[in-house]
Amino acid sequence: MLSLKSRMIVQGALGRTMSTRAAASKGEVVTFLTLNNLADNPGAVKKKRRVGRGIGSSKGKTSGRGHKGQKSRSGGNIHPMFEGGQTPFYKIIPKRGFKNVHAEKMNPVNLGTLQDYVEMGRLLPDKEITLKDLVDAGVTHNIKHGVKLLAKGSERFKTPLKIRVSRASSQAIEAVEKAGGEVTTVHYNRLALRALLKPEKFDIIPKFARPPSKLMPYYLNWNKNRGYLSPQAQMRDLLRNRPDLMQVEDKKKVKVEE
Repeated sequence: MLSLKSRMIVQGALGRTMSTRAAASKGEVVTFLTLNNLADNPGAVKKKRRVGRGIGSSKGKTSGRGHKGQKSRSGGNIHPMFEGGQTPFYKIIPKRGFKNVHAEKMNPVNLGTLQDYVEMGRLLPDKEITLKDLVDAGVTHNIKHGVKLLAKGSERFKTPLKIRVSRASSQAIEAVEKAGGEVTTVHYNRLALRALLKPEKFDIIPKFARPPSKLMPYYLNWNKNRGYLSPQAQMRDLLRNRPDLMQVEDKKKVKVEE
């Protein structure tokens, strides 16, 4: 029993044989399309004119380049912006702005993204979130200078998170604190950032450097930036690490009231 494919091949061969016999009976020449006679249609491919092959080829001697001059030389093409010697257009228009070569580009992280990762279970809201937690969770990667917290998606941000990032916008700080969390901006130089993200590379974790003088006002500001060097942040961290001091402060207040 032949398969469908085999029957189709046999039927095609029988039909070709019958047509060949009919054509042969009429005295016609029959040719089949095979690999040895497979070719393009006549005129489908036009041969490129070869230059420098004598005057009979119409492109001999100077090969269509003319006598002398810049464009007759090898590699003598004119720049596409060249305008014949007059002042080019790109030199006429004025310059606008500049590129700051000392800028430190921050990786943006939005509040909406943090909320999504919390709901997926990839960020734990019961611990303070650092840059390493963001990298491990896949929120961001390839951090070169730091991370800036932005307020996109703040309308659906509802989880109280404690976040330590390099920079934060005022709207993002307001949204996090409205949800019951807190934001702290911390400076990381290249060494501190590497020690934070890859502590396994260090036998002894180096002490983190203070920010340079031009960034010191940013991290000393509490009202706008929630800087980690501000007195409010320092006192908050101290009382958090030393709860016994909080009890002493409460006793002092009671004595003053009495």
